[in-house]
Amino acid sequence: METAYDLRYLQRLAELYPTIASASTEIINLQSILNLPKGTEHFITDIHGEYEAFSHVLKNGSGSVKKKIDEVFGRTLSEADKNTLATLIYYPREKMDLIRKSEKDITDWYKITLYRLIEVCKHASSKYSRSKVRKALPKAFAYVIEELITEKPEVLDKEAYYNAIVDTIIDIGSAEPFITALCDLIQVLVVDQLHILGDIYDRGPSPDRIMDRLLQYHAVDVCWGNHDVVWMGAAAGSPACIATVIRFSARYGNLDILEDAYGINMLPLATFALRVYGDDPCELFKVKGEREYSKAEADLNMRIHKAISIIQFKLEGQLIRRRKTFHMENRLLLDKVDYKTGEITLNGKHYKLLDANFPTIDPENPYKLTREEQDVMERLQAAFMHCQKLRVHMNFLLNKGHLYKVVNNNLMYHGCLPLDEKGEFLKVNVYGKKYSGKALYDELEKYVRKAFFAVDETEREKGRDILWYIWSSPESPLFGKDKMATYERYFLAEKETHAEHKNPYYRLIEDEKVMNHVLREFGLGEDAHIVNGHVPVKQRSGESPVKCGGKVLVIDGGFSRAYQSTTGIAGYTLIFNSWGMMLVAHKPFTSMEDAIRKETDIHSERIMIMNVPQRLRVADTDRGKELEERILELRELLKAYRSGVIVEKT
Repeated sequence: METAYDLRYLQRLAELYPTIASASTEIINLQSILNLPKGTEHFITDIHGEYEAFSHVLKNGSGSVKKKIDEVFGRTLSEADKNTLATLIYYPREKMDLIRKSEKDITDWYKITLYRLIEVCKHASSKYSRSKVRKALPKAFAYVIEELITEKPEVLDKEAYYNAIVDTIIDIGSAEPFITALCDLIQVLVVDQLHILGDIYDRGPSPDRIMDRLLQYHAVDVCWGNHDVVWMGAAAGSPACIATVIRFSARYGNLDILEDAYGINMLPLATFALRVYGDDPCELFKVKGEREYSKAEADLNMRIHKAISIIQFKLEGQLIRRRKTFHMENRLLLDKVDYKTGEITLNGKHYKLLDANFPTIDPENPYKLTREEQDVMERLQAAFMHCQKLRVHMNFLLNKGHLYKVVNNNLMYHGCLPLDEKGEFLKVNVYGKKYSGKALYDELEKYVRKAFFAVDETEREKGRDILWYIWSSPESPLFGKDKMATYERYFLAEKETHAEHKNPYYRLIEDEKVMNHVLREFGLGEDAHIVNGHVPVKQRSGESPVKCGGKVLVIDGGFSRAYQSTTGIAGYTLIFNSWGMMLVAHKPFTSMEDAIRKETDIHSERIMIMNVPQRLRVADTDRGKELEERILELRELLKAYRSGVIVEKT
């Protein structure tokens, strides 16, 4: 480092390490970290609002907690005792409530349990530096836990020393909060980094609770899914995205997410729907899902559902007409309807509509909102844009999220890289300029962020519109089909009109040459992996999540209950630890109550994808490369100190 710029950098570095001793100590520290085992990465996708199943998989680390228990206790504990210990780690407060009622000698139970948890903690923390473990410790008991899980060679009678600490914890009535702290710590230590590959929102009942959980998680990143992006668009004020979010919520009986979780007032829409569609049975707009409704609730929901659907189709038509570069004119359907005969003409063929009652559509100007519809949308837009909780959740997605992510030789994205029939990257027009491959992702992401942060209102509006485009365009990397046949699925019986043809990517996903081309585009070699969400893998039909000889892993297996009848399972997750990469197939989660009372963990099957010949170290990761660069910089700083270029601050 000889340039003036480099010298200035070294001077800044010297502020952090003002002496030869401090720089030397940091080099030794970083070098030791490089030789620690690689931390465990946990990949989850397409959660779709299923909070309880997601929370359980998060707590058990897709089997990682059970694995630690097995490694510590082997055959010295029965399977029943291991299951009880695992359940306690997942749900410490709830499990202790049950144990307290049935356990005859609770003091003895406290002591045994504390020793078992301490051993699991020791094992789980052994792959981290003491500094990292210290940062993970719960503040209330940090000092005591550190004493218990750290070897003390200077203590001659270790058994008496540790017994005294444990006895005191029990004696002062702190056993239960201490057990809870140890359980929470184990969950943190078992998974080093969580990767969410998109679609937190829609279908399931509790996406807000999932977001709250992720906000508290110790290390997480997100690849946005198309359902996340449409919620981001709604929060940014896109009318088309707002209508879509409400329609989806009505379709799956989740309007209470908007009202109760986010405090968005649905009364103006409900009042409008009852007035306009009060005499309309709205049979095509029944709620999907297992939830039971009273007749009055179902009737109101169906009317809201129809009202917002018609508004959505109008708003989408307005947006498509305004954004010619989106090339989505084939989705302009309202002007293809003969409102006198109740027929629509598609590709030269006439179809009879299943419902032809459209009191708010002007046949001469079908995409124009009525004055009442406009008023409803203005109120909803204000509610979405000013909802504080929604803004917190969307800020999390913006801060932690991207359209794709490359970590430790894995390329992660939600949908697909748009390809043409020959396997070449599709050239996509984004506001007058063509982009493909990685550049397409980067350009679209710029506009996503402009929707929230651009000062210029024109650029901000472009960003809002691009969020809807990413949700539904055939050229979007998060959608990947030739059309979103929402209108046809509602109003036409003919199945051929419902067909949504996938991008060639999904046909070419088994082509090694094409997938290597994709990896190279993102700066990766042929030994890398693509981790993919978005399209449920139908295990019931014999489909495998492992594609292209293990190069591509499609890990959406049906977390959402809506998919489980066709997928046959309840989702895939992926574990990448120091020993290799494992795909985990989960059976459906029954309930949190069953998990606590009956100790029924989610039954999972593990498939080894990549078994490494030598245990991976931190040095083999992206973080390791960063640390090695830091070590080189610190060595240069030592040279500068010793040559007199920079003076120590003693």
